[in-house]
Amino acid sequence: MMKRFLTAAAGAAALMTAACAGGVGGVTGGAGGTSLQGAAAGGTSAGAENIVRCDETLGTLAVDDGRDKSWYNYYRSTTGVTSLEPMIRLMVQQSNCFVLTSYGNQRLDDRMSDIMDKQRNSGETRAGSNLQKGQRVAADYYLEPSILFSQSDGGGIGGVAGSLFGRTAGAIAGGMAKKKNTVVNMSMFDLRSGIQIAASEGSASVSELGGGVAGLFGGAGGALGGYTKTPEGKSSVEAFLDAYNSMVVALRNYQAQDVEGGLGTGGTLEIN
Repeated sequence: MMKRFLTAAAGAAALMTAACAGGVGGVTGGAGGTSLQGAAAGGTSAGAENIVRCDETLGTLAVDDGRDKSWYNYYRSTTGVTSLEPMIRLMVQQSNCFVLTSYGNQRLDDRMSDIMDKQRNSGETRAGSNLQKGQRVAADYYLEPSILFSQSDGGGIGGVAGSLFGRTAGAIAGGMAKKKNTVVNMSMFDLRSGIQIAASEGSASVSELGGGVAGLFGGAGGALGGYTKTPEGKSSVEAFLDAYNSMVVALRNYQAQDVEGGLGTGGTLEIN
């Protein structure tokens, strides 16, 4: 019995080593963390090696913060991710494809308007502060991100270990390297006409180290708890990065669609 236990434990440990090779909470194809790194300032960026860039800026952009979407509350409660918008704003500015406005995030826009109103009407600002109305820049386009699917793959390595090495190994490795799979969509609209300009889908899978690590390593497993709680967030970053990069490639080759007779005049699909 002891020999069987040791053999099963060794097998589970080998599986765990393979799962950890890409780093704790590692992204498929990466070495931990996410592929979105660095910073952006104006049209310049730092650490944006994974972002597809535009040589010329295409217009101004409003980014939806997602808070009023049907998926938002469920996603937030299950993942602990409080907002996706700052991450999307970072990748957009790093790409140099659009100049970002505060529009789309109602809380941010209301707060900025409130600050400006207080400064303008307080009577305390210095002469020449240039606080008159008429300075806000309009958004040309509107970007709507959506999470279509976010779920664990279920058994992970625990199920494999159980089938190969028996219940002991399955208990040790259970939940150890499950995958969090996320599929997202991005849609871009022209604000003046309401026409959809572009759409893209992205997906990603992220490894999750779970209860098997805590059971095998005791206190060390507790130290890894932060990583076991956020694979959905990491998977979302990767999926949106995938979707945005694909969208940028399409936009760099953009061609407007033509309809005979003009848009909104009845179309060419005749009805008898």
